Amino acid sequence: MSVGEHGLATLRCANFLSSLLQETYSAIASYVGQQLGMEVVFNTGHRLDEFQDGRSDFGFLCGLLYVRAHATPEDPVDLLAAPVLLPERYQRQPRYFSDVVVRRESDAQDFADLGGKSWAYNEEASHSGYNLVQYSLLQRQQTAGYFAKTIRSGSHLQSLELVLQGEADATAIDSHILDVLLLRNPHLASQIRVIDVLGPSTIPPIVAARRLPASLKQRVQQALLNMHEDPRQAALLHLGGIERLVAVQDDDYQDIRTMLARVRSDEQQHAHIAL
Repeated sequence: MSVGEHGLATLRCANFLSSLLQETYSAIASYVGQQLGMEVVFNTGHRLDEFQDGRSDFGFLCGLLYVRAHATPEDPVDLLAAPVLLPERYQRQPRYFSDVVVRRESDAQDFADLGGKSWAYNEEASHSGYNLVQYSLLQRQQTAGYFAKTIRSGSHLQSLELVLQGEADATAIDSHILDVLLLRNPHLASQIRVIDVLGPSTIPPIVAARRLPASLKQRVQQALLNMHEDPRQAALLHLGGIERLVAVQDDDYQDIRTMLARVRSDEQQHAHIAL
């Protein structure tokens, strides 16, 4: 492919979120490429410095990682858009929840019943699986010792599997992921219960490397915002539980920034407390 007007022949897109939605994110990336007349290479993201060194041009990023990146001197990414999810509880806003999940036969009825039980979480870099849970514990004037045991699973899907296998009593799952899981695997509803809901929080955004030309970022953003207007593309979004993509600004992520600040403050006061 010849080099385009922005000096790039290829756009590199990275997914820093769950592999469950890889197909949906890949479809979004492909649509951007089609609209811009550029090849798009889709990869799994690992490190934020990929946006600085050219390995990633745009991508799907956890809101917590965005907030942390924005606070660094490098500030490597700009916001482009974020999903609005289909179910009514999202009220057509770019938000999501952390659904607290237990096995169907569990005696727990809400978060207050989980004291002294085992808890699975995906990773410390996750807002829905970790930061929001820590914040919720602080709101309840509880510490990490609230749970008898915590298990770092590595992913939302693995956390859920630990609960299903009885190796953990409960976990908090990104509600977007749980929506899609239940859509694809209806039988799962008979095996689990959602006993509490944490949030809402502003949903993980789509970001672009700050180093990209402003005009290119604007074209990528416009493609994202228009995607749902194409019936075929709207159907692909719906398969991933997404109604449409909307523009977001840094202020939209102040909720996550505030929660992170509260959690960090508590960690500094109690250096040995961990979820």
